[in-house]
Amino acid sequence: MAVPKRKTSKARTRARRASNWRLELPSRSICPQCATAKLPHVVCPQCGWYNGRVAIEVN
Repeated sequence: MAVPKRKTSKARTRARRASNWRLELPSRSICPQCATAKLPHVVCPQCGWYNGRVAIEVN
């Protein structure tokens, strides 16, 4: 088997592992009915519309 020529430093190892810890905000889309921000592919919590029709009743 191949053997590394040099030891991988702590900084390089930790930088590689830390790249998976980044926090990203979830993407947002605009509801075409009420123009509020909502999660894509989810019923709008403000008006209850999804895919051009009323999916849930919101009071």
